[in-house]
Amino acid sequence: METTKKSLPENAYRPLKPGETYQPLVPASAQLPEFTPRSVILGILMAVLFSAAAAFLGLKAGQVFEAAIPIAIIGVGVGFLFRRKSTILENVIVQSIGAASGLVVAGAIFTLPALFILDLPVNLGKLFVVSLLGGALGILFLIPFRRYFVREMHGEFPFPEATATTEVLVAGEAGGKQAKVLAVAAAIGGLFDFIIIHLEGWAEVFTSRALPVFAGLAEKAKLVFRFNVLASILGLGYIIGLKYALIICAGSFVSWFLLVPLVSYVGAHLPVTLPPVTDGTLIGSMSAEAVFRSYVRHIGIGAIAAAGLMGILRSWRVVVKAFSMGFAELTGKKHGASSERTDRDLPMGLVLAGLFVVSLVLWVFFRFFVVSGEPRPTTLSLIALGIVVVISFLFTTVAARAIATVGTNPVSGMTLMTLILTSVLLVEAGLAGPAGMLAALLIGGVVCTALSMAGGLITDLKIGYWIGATPAVQQKAKFLGTIFAAATVGAVIFLLNQAYGFVPSPEHPADKVFAAPQANAMAAVIKTLMSREEVPWLLYGIGMLVAVTMQMIGVPSLAFALGMYIPLELNVPLVVGGLIAHWVKASAKDNEALAQARSTRGTLIASGFIAGGALFGVVAALLKMINIWTGANTGIGGLAVVPQGLAGLFGASPEHTAEVLGILAYIGLCAYMYWDAKRAES
Repeated sequence: METTKKSLPENAYRPLKPGETYQPLVPASAQLPEFTPRSVILGILMAVLFSAAAAFLGLKAGQVFEAAIPIAIIGVGVGFLFRRKSTILENVIVQSIGAASGLVVAGAIFTLPALFILDLPVNLGKLFVVSLLGGALGILFLIPFRRYFVREMHGEFPFPEATATTEVLVAGEAGGKQAKVLAVAAAIGGLFDFIIIHLEGWAEVFTSRALPVFAGLAEKAKLVFRFNVLASILGLGYIIGLKYALIICAGSFVSWFLLVPLVSYVGAHLPVTLPPVTDGTLIGSMSAEAVFRSYVRHIGIGAIAAAGLMGILRSWRVVVKAFSMGFAELTGKKHGASSERTDRDLPMGLVLAGLFVVSLVLWVFFRFFVVSGEPRPTTLSLIALGIVVVISFLFTTVAARAIATVGTNPVSGMTLMTLILTSVLLVEAGLAGPAGMLAALLIGGVVCTALSMAGGLITDLKIGYWIGATPAVQQKAKFLGTIFAAATVGAVIFLLNQAYGFVPSPEHPADKVFAAPQANAMAAVIKTLMSREEVPWLLYGIGMLVAVTMQMIGVPSLAFALGMYIPLELNVPLVVGGLIAHWVKASAKDNEALAQARSTRGTLIASGFIAGGALFGVVAALLKMINIWTGANTGIGGLAVVPQGLAGLFGASPEHTAEVLGILAYIGLCAYMYWDAKRAES
């Protein structure tokens, strides 16, 4: 097997055998520099820089790039510039602090711009407090579950994003063949994705409409096959593996090939609009994609909610054990901290005290700064606090399990469910109209940020577990990153609203307004609910029944529910990556050592694809920001030119030639991945 002295142990990614233990790259007995001025300052700079960039692009185009991997790469590179090269533990801390940027941004831009869209009273202080308290709540709720997800379930979850980031950090430390394999794969995957995203060399998504034989099905039966050709998603599928990829994709198939055609068929001749659609659009006039967004995705949200609740019920012993440690420590009956450096969290007593303080500050915030002018402000503020704490607590494990399984946090779906429940409860309590919208959105902002942070922190802690970082130090670092990320994202949202706005107005021309698509969707939902319009409970209920049914027949319900909710084009490539992983391992036949070596090299290549896609995604984001600010065109659009004869082989019409070229390039990329992984020797 191709290893060096600084490689991860062979049992890093697989379940442990009876009596076997995992020894991290940096032993628990080692005392390397970790939380140093160098790592803290660089981490803070990364948190501020990436928070601003991610917020800018997310509000303009609706896309938040993942910051963890680019920050890890930058941390490794900058570490070589010092007389004393940064240790791998310092690089872990740089990544932990800096990666708070993408987590806080994802929580903020889904909800907070809706305050401006709905013309509600808002200031910079409110934006900062919501992001900060949400991030702190997510960290505090996740800490008690670290041992379960990170240590006790070792090898049971693929942790795709954590795997990729860890491989980047380890390869940077080890150098040699590992670094070369990772660097080459990152260059190939990054350039491949850059050609798609920025240069528009070929289409990012291949659809069955590109082939005339299937175009009719898309129009008449609403049967559409969609496939994303980004290298980063292919790498994600390789790390997730075939089992989970198939389950996720099965959920997508149910949504797109059963529910979308069924809803279209039933609604084709209805002369009225069905909720939750309120703009007068009839189902008969909708495309398959519109049917999915308007109706079927709500079924997926219901499935995620039910799967999450069932997961909580199944793991109630874990929940009780985790929090009983804190109470035991407070009463002095049991010391909850581990003596091993690599298994030492922040003291559970401090975590519980932190939860109390954050809850108290949240109540003060809602009582005196949100509903102070309404009747029964104390009751309303207690309801708001209860919603935030209960939902954040319940869905913390859902967010962590989703990230551990597929590397994707369904935070938008959980936030939408939160907004719906919040609005219903507030309306019943007598708070509606603008005041109700303000309270609901601020509650949603806290919950959204908390769940985003919980999912991101479990990734950090798994990275630290594999490498040998100190969990308590990582958790402290995450708090620090959250403070700076919250201040930055709040300022960016406020400034962008002043400069460009989120809705057209005399001061903000329509062609300059920032789209903020997620926040606009949340604003539309809140406005509907606070006007006492109908909620699609039936769709949520159907999703819940689907999740319960999957659990009854032994199918992991959360993975299936995620597939129902996440768009089809992002799920099908996971199966392709999983198949390549399966074929690579099977290519060694009965040679277990060779199979492990090829699988490990494939993981490095997949991690390179993810890292390269993320890094070049940042470059593309910066170029797009330059385009927006200057009005210039730094990209080269329209490179997708397929020779007519080649396109004709597939029967593609000229407007779909970019999709044909994209799928051909993707096939070549898959072939390279399989070939390169097989080059490993035992």
